Amino acid sequence: MRVRSWLAICSSTHDSTIPFSKTEPSPSSRPKLGDAAISPLLQKLSPLDALDLSVSHLCFTTLTPRRPSLPITCLAVHRDLLYAASGHEINIYDRTACTHLESFSARDAGSVKAVSFSDGKVLTSHQDSKIRAWQLTTATNRHKLLTVLPTVTDRLRRFVLPKNYVTIRRHKKRLWIEHADAVTGIAVNNGLIYSVSWDKSLKIWRETDLRCVESVKAHEDAVNAVAVSNDGTVYTGSADRRIRVWAKPFGEKLHVLVATLEKHKSAVNALALNDDGSVLFSGACDRSILVWEREDSANHMAVTGALRGHGKAILCLINVGDMLLSGSADRTVRMWQRGGDGSFSCLAVLEGHVRPVKSLVAVADGGSSGVVTVYSGSLDGEVKVWHVSVSNGNSENINPVCQLKM
Repeated sequence: MRVRSWLAICSSTHDSTIPFSKTEPSPSSRPKLGDAAISPLLQKLSPLDALDLSVSHLCFTTLTPRRPSLPITCLAVHRDLLYAASGHEINIYDRTACTHLESFSARDAGSVKAVSFSDGKVLTSHQDSKIRAWQLTTATNRHKLLTVLPTVTDRLRRFVLPKNYVTIRRHKKRLWIEHADAVTGIAVNNGLIYSVSWDKSLKIWRETDLRCVESVKAHEDAVNAVAVSNDGTVYTGSADRRIRVWAKPFGEKLHVLVATLEKHKSAVNALALNDDGSVLFSGACDRSILVWEREDSANHMAVTGALRGHGKAILCLINVGDMLLSGSADRTVRMWQRGGDGSFSCLAVLEGHVRPVKSLVAVADGGSSGVVTVYSGSLDGEVKVWHVSVSNGNSENINPVCQLKM
Protein backbone atom coordinates (compact mmCIF):
# COMPACT_ATOMS: atom_id res chain seq x y z
CA MET A 1 0.00 0.00 0.00
CA ARG A 2 1.56 3.28 -1.13
CA VAL A 3 1.81 6.43 0.95
CA ARG A 4 -0.17 8.39 -1.60
CA SER A 5 -3.23 6.31 -0.81
CA TRP A 6 -3.08 4.99 2.75
CA LEU A 7 -3.60 8.29 4.58
CA ALA A 8 -6.40 9.26 2.22
CA ILE A 9 -8.09 5.93 2.87
CA CYS A 10 -7.68 6.32 6.62
CA SER A 11 -9.02 9.86 6.62
CA SER A 12 -12.00 9.17 4.41
CA THR A 13 -13.11 6.01 6.19
CA HIS A 14 -14.46 7.97 9.15
CA ASP A 15 -15.29 11.59 8.44
CA SER A 16 -17.09 12.30 11.69
CA THR A 17 -15.04 14.34 14.14
CA ILE A 18 -15.51 14.08 17.89
CA PRO A 19 -15.53 17.49 19.62
CA PHE A 20 -12.56 17.90 21.94
CA SER A 21 -11.82 20.21 24.84
CA LYS A 22 -8.47 21.63 25.87
CA THR A 23 -9.44 21.09 29.46
CA GLU A 24 -9.98 17.83 31.28
CA PRO A 25 -12.91 15.98 29.64
CA SER A 26 -16.03 15.57 31.70
CA PRO A 27 -16.91 12.06 32.91
CA SER A 28 -19.87 11.91 30.54
CA SER A 29 -17.74 12.78 27.50
CA ARG A 30 -14.77 10.53 28.18
CA PRO A 31 -14.23 7.71 25.67
CA LYS A 32 -14.82 4.24 26.97
CA LEU A 33 -12.47 1.29 27.09
CA GLY A 34 -13.70 -1.69 25.18
CA ASP A 35 -17.13 -2.70 24.03
CA ALA A 36 -19.25 -5.82 24.15
CA ALA A 37 -17.65 -7.19 21.01
CA ILE A 38 -14.21 -7.01 22.58
CA SER A 39 -14.49 -7.66 26.28
CA PRO A 40 -17.51 -7.46 28.58
CA LEU A 41 -15.13 -7.07 31.52
CA LEU A 42 -13.61 -3.84 30.19
CA GLN A 43 -16.55 -1.70 29.17
CA LYS A 44 -15.77 1.37 31.23
CA LEU A 45 -12.99 3.74 32.04
CA SER A 46 -11.98 4.60 35.55
CA PRO A 47 -13.29 8.07 36.39
CA LEU A 48 -10.39 10.53 36.46
CA ASP A 49 -11.36 11.61 39.96
CA ALA A 50 -11.03 8.03 41.17
CA LEU A 51 -7.37 8.08 40.10
CA ASP A 52 -6.80 11.21 42.20
CA LEU A 53 -5.02 12.97 39.35
CA SER A 54 -4.44 16.61 38.57
CA VAL A 55 -3.43 17.20 34.96
CA SER A 56 -2.28 20.39 33.27
CA HIS A 57 -0.65 20.90 29.89
CA LEU A 58 0.88 23.77 27.95
CA CYS A 59 2.29 24.10 24.44
CA PHE A 60 5.68 25.51 25.39
CA THR A 61 6.96 26.28 21.91
CA THR A 62 6.71 25.31 18.25
CA LEU A 63 9.73 24.21 16.23
CA THR A 64 9.68 24.82 12.49
CA PRO A 65 12.32 23.05 10.38
CA ARG A 66 14.22 24.79 7.61
CA ARG A 67 11.69 23.45 5.09
CA PRO A 68 8.39 24.28 6.81
CA SER A 69 6.33 23.35 3.75
CA LEU A 70 7.27 19.67 4.17
CA PRO A 71 5.53 17.35 6.66
CA ILE A 72 7.23 16.04 9.78
CA THR A 73 7.47 12.31 9.12
CA CYS A 74 9.18 11.08 12.28
CA LEU A 75 10.71 12.17 15.59
CA ALA A 76 13.33 10.58 17.84
CA VAL A 77 15.22 11.52 20.99
CA HIS A 78 18.82 10.64 21.85
CA ARG A 79 20.11 12.06 25.12
CA ASP A 80 19.68 15.85 24.90
CA LEU A 81 19.02 15.89 21.16
CA LEU A 82 15.73 15.87 19.29
CA TYR A 83 15.77 14.52 15.73
CA ALA A 84 12.93 15.72 13.47
CA ALA A 85 12.67 14.42 9.90
CA SER A 86 11.16 16.70 7.30
CA GLY A 87 11.22 15.39 3.74
CA HIS A 88 14.69 13.99 3.04
CA GLU A 89 16.24 16.24 5.71
CA ILE A 90 16.79 15.54 9.41
CA ASN A 91 16.87 18.53 11.75
CA ILE A 92 18.59 18.30 15.14
CA TYR A 93 17.57 20.42 18.12
CA ASP A 94 18.92 20.97 21.59
CA ARG A 95 16.01 19.74 23.71
CA THR A 96 16.80 21.99 26.65
CA ALA A 97 17.13 25.26 24.75
CA CYS A 98 14.82 24.24 21.87
CA THR A 99 17.38 25.60 19.43
CA HIS A 100 18.32 24.25 16.01
CA LEU A 101 21.84 22.76 15.93
CA GLU A 102 22.29 21.06 12.59
CA SER A 103 20.61 19.50 9.58
CA PHE A 104 21.79 16.60 7.45
CA SER A 105 20.22 14.72 4.58
CA ALA A 106 20.44 12.08 1.87
CA ARG A 107 19.12 14.12 -1.02
CA ASP A 108 18.25 11.32 -3.42
CA ALA A 109 16.77 8.99 -0.81
CA GLY A 110 13.23 10.33 -0.65
CA SER A 111 11.47 11.10 2.60
CA VAL A 112 12.77 9.80 5.93
CA LYS A 113 10.41 7.20 7.42
CA ALA A 114 12.11 6.31 10.72
CA VAL A 115 15.03 7.28 12.95
CA SER A 116 16.66 5.04 15.53
CA PHE A 117 19.98 4.60 17.33
CA SER A 118 22.42 1.69 17.40
CA ASP A 119 25.85 1.38 19.01
CA GLY A 120 26.65 5.08 18.75
CA LYS A 121 25.24 5.39 15.25
CA VAL A 122 22.11 7.08 13.95
CA LEU A 123 19.98 4.87 11.70
CA THR A 124 17.55 6.38 9.20
CA SER A 125 15.18 4.55 6.88
CA HIS A 126 13.95 6.06 3.64
CA GLN A 127 11.45 6.03 0.83
CA ASP A 128 14.11 4.63 -1.52
CA SER A 129 14.09 1.26 0.32
CA LYS A 130 17.46 1.87 2.01
CA ILE A 131 18.65 2.20 5.60
CA ARG A 132 21.49 4.65 6.24
CA ALA A 133 23.93 4.68 9.15
CA TRP A 134 25.39 8.01 10.28
CA GLN A 135 28.21 8.82 12.70
CA LEU A 136 28.26 11.98 14.81
CA THR A 137 31.73 13.49 14.51
CA THR A 138 32.56 15.13 17.83
CA ALA A 139 35.19 17.44 16.33
CA THR A 140 32.74 19.21 14.04
CA ASN A 141 29.51 18.19 15.80
CA ARG A 142 28.13 17.10 12.46
CA HIS A 143 26.74 13.83 11.13
CA LYS A 144 28.70 11.87 8.55
CA LEU A 145 27.27 9.09 6.40
CA LEU A 146 28.99 5.81 7.26
CA THR A 147 27.25 3.32 5.00
CA VAL A 148 24.02 2.31 3.32
CA LEU A 149 22.27 -0.95 4.18
CA PRO A 150 22.67 -3.45 2.71
CA THR A 151 26.39 -2.64 2.67
CA VAL A 152 28.62 -3.08 -0.37
CA THR A 153 30.42 -5.92 1.42
CA ASP A 154 27.13 -7.70 2.05
CA ARG A 155 26.09 -7.31 -1.58
CA LEU A 156 29.41 -8.57 -2.95
CA ARG A 157 29.22 -11.60 -0.70
CA ARG A 158 25.90 -12.67 -2.21
CA PHE A 159 25.44 -11.29 -5.72
CA VAL A 160 27.02 -14.21 -7.62
CA LEU A 161 24.77 -17.06 -6.50
CA PRO A 162 21.29 -17.21 -8.11
CA LYS A 163 19.80 -18.62 -4.88
CA ASN A 164 20.36 -15.26 -3.20
CA TYR A 165 17.82 -13.56 -5.46
CA VAL A 166 14.08 -13.37 -4.87
CA THR A 167 11.30 -12.36 -7.23
CA ILE A 168 9.48 -9.14 -6.38
CA ARG A 169 6.53 -7.48 -8.09
CA ARG A 170 6.39 -7.45 -11.90
CA HIS A 171 8.77 -10.42 -11.94
CA LYS A 172 11.81 -8.33 -11.08
CA LYS A 173 14.51 -9.91 -8.95
CA ARG A 174 16.53 -8.55 -6.06
CA LEU A 175 18.95 -9.88 -3.50
CA TRP A 176 17.00 -11.16 -0.51
CA ILE A 177 18.96 -8.78 1.73
CA GLU A 178 17.45 -5.76 -0.05
CA HIS A 179 14.15 -4.11 0.75
CA ALA A 180 12.08 -3.50 -2.38
CA ASP A 181 9.99 -0.57 -1.13
CA ALA A 182 9.98 2.17 1.51
CA VAL A 183 11.38 1.10 4.89
CA THR A 184 8.71 2.23 7.34
CA GLY A 185 10.07 1.19 10.73
CA ILE A 186 13.26 0.34 12.62
CA ALA A 187 13.71 -1.22 16.06
CA VAL A 188 16.95 -2.10 17.85
CA ASN A 189 17.21 -4.80 20.52
CA ASN A 190 19.92 -7.05 21.95
CA GLY A 191 22.45 -6.61 19.17
CA LEU A 192 19.95 -6.84 16.31
CA ILE A 193 18.31 -4.25 14.07
CA TYR A 194 14.79 -4.99 12.83
CA SER A 195 13.37 -3.24 9.76
CA VAL A 196 9.95 -3.44 8.12
CA SER A 197 8.82 -2.21 4.75
CA TRP A 198 5.97 -1.69 2.35
CA ASP A 199 7.48 -4.67 0.51
CA LYS A 200 5.67 -6.82 3.16
CA SER A 201 8.91 -8.07 4.72
CA LEU A 202 10.71 -8.05 8.05
CA LYS A 203 14.51 -8.01 7.83
CA ILE A 204 16.98 -8.54 10.65
CA TRP A 205 20.50 -7.08 10.67
CA ARG A 206 23.45 -7.75 12.94
CA GLU A 207 24.39 -4.63 14.86
CA THR A 208 28.15 -5.25 14.91
CA ASP A 209 28.80 -5.42 11.16
CA LEU A 210 25.40 -4.29 9.78
CA ARG A 211 25.04 -7.55 7.87
CA CYS A 212 21.54 -8.79 7.00
CA VAL A 213 21.10 -12.19 8.65
CA GLU A 214 17.43 -12.93 8.04
CA SER A 215 14.48 -11.94 5.87
CA VAL A 216 10.87 -12.91 6.55
CA LYS A 217 7.80 -12.47 4.39
CA ALA A 218 5.80 -11.06 7.26
CA HIS A 219 2.43 -10.01 5.79
CA GLU A 220 0.15 -9.98 2.77
CA ASP A 221 0.27 -6.19 2.51
CA ALA A 222 2.53 -3.28 3.48
CA VAL A 223 4.12 -3.46 6.93
CA ASN A 224 3.70 -0.14 8.75
CA ALA A 225 5.10 -0.73 12.24
CA VAL A 226 7.46 -2.89 14.30
CA ALA A 227 8.00 -3.25 18.04
CA VAL A 228 10.39 -5.56 19.91
CA SER A 229 10.15 -6.59 23.57
CA ASN A 230 13.13 -7.09 25.85
CA ASP A 231 12.88 -10.87 25.46
CA GLY A 232 13.27 -10.56 21.68
CA THR A 233 9.63 -11.10 20.70
CA VAL A 234 8.89 -9.13 17.53
CA TYR A 235 5.52 -7.57 16.66
CA THR A 236 4.72 -6.34 13.14
CA GLY A 237 1.62 -4.36 12.15
CA SER A 238 0.35 -4.24 8.60
CA ALA A 239 -2.13 -2.76 6.16
CA ASP A 240 -3.60 -6.28 5.98
CA ARG A 241 -5.24 -5.47 9.38
CA ARG A 242 -3.15 -8.06 11.20
CA ILE A 243 -0.47 -7.99 13.87
CA ARG A 244 1.95 -10.88 13.70
CA VAL A 245 4.15 -12.11 16.51
CA TRP A 246 7.60 -13.55 15.79
CA ALA A 247 10.09 -15.30 18.05
CA LYS A 248 13.29 -17.28 17.74
CA PRO A 249 13.00 -20.67 19.50
CA PHE A 250 15.88 -21.59 21.77
CA GLY A 251 18.75 -23.02 19.76
CA GLU A 252 17.28 -21.98 16.40
CA LYS A 253 18.76 -19.49 13.94
CA LEU A 254 15.56 -18.15 12.38
CA HIS A 255 12.44 -16.43 13.68
CA VAL A 256 9.13 -18.25 13.38
CA LEU A 257 5.54 -17.03 13.45
CA VAL A 258 4.04 -17.76 16.87
CA ALA A 259 0.73 -15.86 16.68
CA THR A 260 -1.46 -13.71 14.44
CA LEU A 261 -3.56 -11.07 16.21
CA GLU A 262 -6.73 -10.17 14.31
CA LYS A 263 -9.23 -7.67 15.73
CA HIS A 264 -8.69 -4.44 13.81
CA LYS A 265 -11.08 -3.63 10.98
CA SER A 266 -8.56 -1.68 8.90
CA ALA A 267 -4.84 -1.06 8.42
CA VAL A 268 -2.63 -1.18 11.52
CA ASN A 269 -0.44 1.94 11.59
CA ALA A 270 1.27 1.96 14.99
CA LEU A 271 2.47 -0.35 17.77
CA ALA A 272 3.80 0.29 21.27
CA LEU A 273 4.79 -1.96 24.17
CA ASN A 274 4.70 -1.18 27.87
CA ASP A 275 7.92 -1.33 29.88
CA ASP A 276 7.97 -5.06 30.62
CA GLY A 277 6.45 -6.15 27.30
CA SER A 278 3.34 -7.62 28.90
CA VAL A 279 0.96 -5.15 27.20
CA LEU A 280 0.85 -4.28 23.50
CA PHE A 281 -1.03 -1.28 22.12
CA SER A 282 -2.01 -1.10 18.45
CA GLY A 283 -3.50 1.81 16.54
CA ALA A 284 -5.32 1.57 13.22
CA CYS A 285 -7.32 3.41 10.59
CA ASP A 286 -10.50 2.21 12.32
CA ARG A 287 -9.92 4.96 14.97
CA SER A 288 -9.39 2.46 17.77
CA ILE A 289 -6.43 1.64 19.99
CA LEU A 290 -6.57 -2.00 21.00
CA VAL A 291 -5.04 -3.22 24.24
CA TRP A 292 -3.47 -6.68 24.10
CA GLU A 293 -2.20 -8.54 27.17
CA ARG A 294 -0.23 -11.71 27.55
CA GLU A 295 -2.37 -14.67 28.54
CA ASP A 296 -1.20 -16.74 31.49
CA SER A 297 -1.89 -19.95 29.58
CA ALA A 298 -0.12 -18.91 26.37
CA ASN A 299 2.98 -17.13 25.19
CA HIS A 300 1.15 -14.58 23.08
CA MET A 301 -1.27 -11.68 23.39
CA ALA A 302 -5.06 -11.59 23.62
CA VAL A 303 -7.16 -8.44 23.21
CA THR A 304 -8.59 -7.13 26.48
CA GLY A 305 -10.08 -3.80 25.48
CA ALA A 306 -10.09 -0.76 23.22
CA LEU A 307 -9.40 2.94 23.77
CA ARG A 308 -11.83 5.05 21.80
CA GLY A 309 -12.03 8.81 21.46
CA HIS A 310 -10.08 9.85 18.39
CA GLY A 311 -12.23 10.95 15.47
CA LYS A 312 -9.95 9.64 12.72
CA ALA A 313 -7.14 7.15 12.12
CA ILE A 314 -4.51 6.47 14.77
CA LEU A 315 -1.10 7.25 13.27
CA CYS A 316 1.36 6.94 16.18
CA LEU A 317 1.64 5.60 19.73
CA ILE A 318 4.13 5.95 22.58
CA ASN A 319 4.13 4.34 26.02
CA VAL A 320 5.72 6.12 29.00
CA GLY A 321 5.45 4.21 32.27
CA ASP A 322 1.75 3.78 32.96
CA MET A 323 0.77 6.41 30.38
CA LEU A 324 0.02 5.99 26.70
CA LEU A 325 0.06 8.82 24.16
CA SER A 326 -1.66 8.59 20.79
CA GLY A 327 -1.50 10.83 17.73
CA SER A 328 -4.22 10.87 15.11
CA ALA A 329 -5.33 12.11 11.72
CA ASP A 330 -7.90 14.13 13.71
CA ARG A 331 -4.95 16.49 14.52
CA THR A 332 -4.90 15.80 18.26
CA VAL A 333 -2.75 13.98 20.79
CA ARG A 334 -4.46 12.07 23.60
CA MET A 335 -2.94 11.01 26.90
CA TRP A 336 -4.25 7.87 28.59
CA GLN A 337 -3.54 6.73 32.15
CA ARG A 338 -3.79 3.15 33.35
CA GLY A 339 -5.28 2.69 36.81
CA GLY A 340 -4.52 0.02 39.36
CA ASP A 341 -7.45 -2.11 38.20
CA GLY A 342 -6.12 -2.18 34.63
CA SER A 343 -8.65 0.24 33.15
CA PHE A 344 -7.73 3.47 31.36
CA SER A 345 -8.77 7.13 31.55
CA CYS A 346 -8.18 9.90 29.04
CA LEU A 347 -6.13 12.46 30.97
CA ALA A 348 -5.84 15.20 28.37
CA VAL A 349 -6.33 16.14 24.73
CA LEU A 350 -3.52 18.22 23.22
CA GLU A 351 -4.79 20.43 20.41
CA GLY A 352 -2.98 22.86 18.15
CA HIS A 353 -1.86 21.11 14.98
CA VAL A 354 -3.77 21.89 11.79
CA ARG A 355 -2.95 18.59 10.05
CA PRO A 356 -2.60 14.95 11.16
CA VAL A 357 -0.15 14.11 13.96
CA LYS A 358 2.32 11.63 12.45
CA SER A 359 4.92 11.08 15.19
CA LEU A 360 5.36 11.38 18.96
CA VAL A 361 8.23 11.36 21.43
CA ALA A 362 7.80 11.63 25.20
CA VAL A 363 10.50 12.33 27.80
CA ALA A 364 9.90 12.26 31.56
CA ASP A 365 11.97 14.47 33.84
CA GLY A 366 13.27 11.43 35.72
CA GLY A 367 12.21 12.76 39.11
CA SER A 368 9.02 12.62 41.13
CA SER A 369 7.44 15.81 39.78
CA GLY A 370 5.31 13.99 37.22
CA VAL A 371 6.33 16.36 34.42
CA VAL A 372 6.51 14.88 30.94
CA THR A 373 7.72 16.73 27.85
CA VAL A 374 5.85 15.62 24.74
CA TYR A 375 7.03 16.33 21.20
CA SER A 376 4.42 15.99 18.45
CA GLY A 377 5.28 16.08 14.76
CA SER A 378 2.59 16.80 12.20
CA LEU A 379 2.00 16.83 8.48
CA ASP A 380 1.56 20.60 8.95
CA GLY A 381 5.38 20.83 9.08
CA GLU A 382 5.61 21.76 12.77
CA VAL A 383 6.93 20.13 15.92
CA LYS A 384 5.07 21.22 19.03
CA VAL A 385 6.68 20.95 22.46
CA TRP A 386 4.24 20.29 25.30
CA HIS A 387 4.86 20.35 29.04
CA VAL A 388 2.41 18.03 30.78
CA SER A 389 2.16 17.81 34.56
CA VAL A 390 0.44 14.78 36.09
CA SER A 391 0.16 14.81 39.85
CA ASN A 392 -0.25 11.32 41.25
CA GLY A 393 1.56 8.83 43.42
CA ASN A 394 2.98 6.82 40.54
CA SER A 395 4.91 9.42 38.57
CA GLU A 396 8.22 8.09 39.83
CA ASN A 397 7.59 4.93 37.82
CA ILE A 398 7.81 6.75 34.50
CA ASN A 399 10.86 5.78 32.48
CA PRO A 400 13.28 8.65 31.74
CA VAL A 401 13.05 8.26 27.94
CA CYS A 402 10.64 6.31 25.75
CA GLN A 403 10.10 6.85 22.06
CA LEU A 404 8.10 5.60 19.06
CA LYS A 405 9.58 5.03 15.54
CA MET A 406 7.12 5.16 12.53
